[in-house]
Amino acid sequence: MDSVTTTPDDRRRCRVLGIPVDACRDVQAAAIGLHARGGGRIVTLNAEMTMTARSLPELGHAIEGADLVIPDGAGVVWALARQRVSVVKTAGIELAWTLLEYAAAHSWRVALVGAAPAVMDSLRKSLPQRIPGLNLVMAVDGYQAADAWDGVEAELHQLNPDLVLVALGVPRQETWSERLSESRAGLWMGVGGSFDVWAGVKRRAPAWMCRYRIEWLYRLIQEPSRWRRMLSLPAFAWAVLRGG
Repeated sequence: MDSVTTTPDDRRRCRVLGIPVDACRDVQAAAIGLHARGGGRIVTLNAEMTMTARSLPELGHAIEGADLVIPDGAGVVWALARQRVSVVKTAGIELAWTLLEYAAAHSWRVALVGAAPAVMDSLRKSLPQRIPGLNLVMAVDGYQAADAWDGVEAELHQLNPDLVLVALGVPRQETWSERLSESRAGLWMGVGGSFDVWAGVKRRAPAWMCRYRIEWLYRLIQEPSRWRRMLSLPAFAWAVLRGG
């Protein structure tokens, strides 16, 4: 039986298949409040990540230690509803964009890490134009040579950004952020394919598909190679129905 834990702020820490996820009335306020308290990590949880975390201890550990885990997936929202916990799906890409806008308005230092070189080149030029006032202190793609990552991490430490958005894919973006954010201020958030969408390389599912909770189908159409990963969705539903 999954449990619900009440926290001192507006969040309730719940569990879906043993993996933590937070229910809160205002996710943006929770994230900004986290920054005000010295920073922390934000994880966006969906069904696929939930199943991966159950079989990959390092990912489970990274999610367990996150300061804010938002329900970024219809499956997680459905699973919480079965526990009589009512939440609204919070798309990680939308929260990340809102945080960028807030960062620009409040003189935060922002770092972007991940995605392909061409994508990062595009964001480096376009984001400050789309979000006036954005202080982009670092924008590094995820295709660095193995011996270059120490330098990237050292630069991040020196810059001490207020917001770090990481697009290195699951589970790396979560485990990397967990290690790098220790004893450091600022918000750290894994954003998956958000950089690709912002750069125009990929598109988000149409609104009607989001309403019917079939965004996964749109992603599969764009990336047919994801079909094996999509098998985790029926496995997730079956595990929830069994009360796992």
